[in-house]
Amino acid sequence: MKLLVLSDSHSSLRFMRLCMDKVKPEGVIHLGDYYDDGEVLKEEYPGVLFRQVPGNCDRYRCPPFVQEILIDRIFGVDFYLTHGHKHGVKMELGKLLRDAKTANVQAVLYGHTHIPNCYQDQDGLWVMNPGSCGYGATAGLIRIEDGKICHCAILNQGDLEEIS
Repeated sequence: MKLLVLSDSHSSLRFMRLCMDKVKPEGVIHLGDYYDDGEVLKEEYPGVLFRQVPGNCDRYRCPPFVQEILIDRIFGVDFYLTHGHKHGVKMELGKLLRDAKTANVQAVLYGHTHIPNCYQDQDGLWVMNPGSCGYGATAGLIRIEDGKICHCAILNQGDLEEIS
């Protein structure tokens, strides 16, 4: 299963749509800034599993009851989803990683910094920031097989051009 991870779209849907058309994911996660961009994508690709959380720019862009942190099992993998502004990710990842490990998840996904990052830590926790699909034209791709993450990578415009 392919899971496309998007963040910080800031009303720029072109790269998001290109990712959808090229990657053809079974699931999409949008990590905020701008929440309504995720809603548009969800409507345009109705057969795709979709999860999203709001970002710091989404105070008036989504219903007030929407959770800023979502812990969810997607394709058999437990994820901790957040934009990251409440965890201070522009300064350091300590609080985010502690909260994700306390939640006993296999992967933590965050945005906010616009800086792509993807790695597996020494405890086996996958950590991903897909960067910004609006300003930096980057996204994340997670492949899941048998309820486990088997591949995790950052995609950019050039990577998408190589996909036929």
